[in-house]
Amino acid sequence: MAEAVFKHLVAKEGLQDAFPVIDSAGTAGYHEGETPDSRSVATCRKNGVPVDHRAQRIQRHHFDQFDYILCMDESNLSNVNRMKPKGCKAVVRLLGDYDPEGDRIIEDPYYGGAAGFDRNFAQVSRSCRAFADTVLRGDT
Repeated sequence: MAEAVFKHLVAKEGLQDAFPVIDSAGTAGYHEGETPDSRSVATCRKNGVPVDHRAQRIQRHHFDQFDYILCMDESNLSNVNRMKPKGCKAVVRLLGDYDPEGDRIIEDPYYGGAAGFDRNFAQVSRSCRAFADTVLRGDT
């Protein structure tokens, strides 16, 4: 969901030069090659956000390909930091660190109902907006 929301924000505001490559990956390969959860897709589409993604696992080269690798929760953050090669360029943080409401952990709504996906969408939207603003200001 976060990838779709951020891609949509970047396209809508013409920020492709600042954010030329946007992608997402998981720390485990459980769903590699699969499309996103149908409830996540439905929530995005309900909010006018298109979704076009296949699941992949984070790879070593991602740490030099991307300036930022943003995680959803502390478990992901810990796993990504363990994978992070020394001397890589990527800044690894929680996406929720940018949430102006201070809601740092983006919970996986998989086991809940539609309200969890709506909450997730709102939190991801706030965090993506604030992340973009932070990067455009030159902050990290």
